[in-house]
Order: sequence, then structure tokens, then C-alpha cells
Amino acid sequence: MQEKKRSELMRIIIFWGNRRPEHLRRVKYARSVPAYFAECLYKSLKGAWTDDATLIRIMVSRSEIDLLDIRAAFRKSFATSLHKMIQNDTSGDYCKTLLPLWGGDDA
Repeated sequence: MQEKKRSELMRIIIFWGNRRPEHLRRVKYARSVPAYFAECLYKSLKGAWTDDATLIRIMVSRSEIDLLDIRAAFRKSFATSLHKMIQNDTSGDYCKTLLPLWGGDDA
């Protein structure tokens, strides 16, 4: 019974979250913290430009907490490794600084 109420509540939150993006972000975070940050990292790296502020903030703030879980969620969600995306999207000392935080390629 409680699980039914919980899933109904999640459907309602997602419905309203589609109207208000900040609510949807909260639901995604509540469902899975690693998956939420994996999606944020993916969005920061895809496209023509890198969102450096988001990339650095997540890499540094989560590196000692749950970056391994984020790495697994990233691999599962996007069928590529974050290591490869960082290598392809950054260069020079910037790339050399980010990759050790990541902890290696998980290919």
C-alpha cells in the first residue's frame, strides 16, 4: 500500500515537474544522486562548448564522496565513459588536471 502511494506521489511530482523544471531536478536528485550528477556532467560536456563551471564544480565537489558511483551511472546512462568525453572535449593542462580527479578510464 505504501509503495502504491509513493509511486502515485512520484507521478504527481513528475507531472508538475514538467511544468516547473526546478521540481523535476529535485525529483531526479531524490531518485538517484549519482544518476543526477551523471546527467549534469553529460550536459556540461555535450555540444560545441564545454560548461566548464559545472564540470569543475561537480568533479571537485564529488571527487571524494561518490564519484565512482557517478562514473558507473554515467557509463550506464550514456554508453560511454566520462574519461573519454573529458579527453575529447578538453585539452592541455586542463585535461591533465581533470583526468586524475576522475580516477582513470573505466572502458
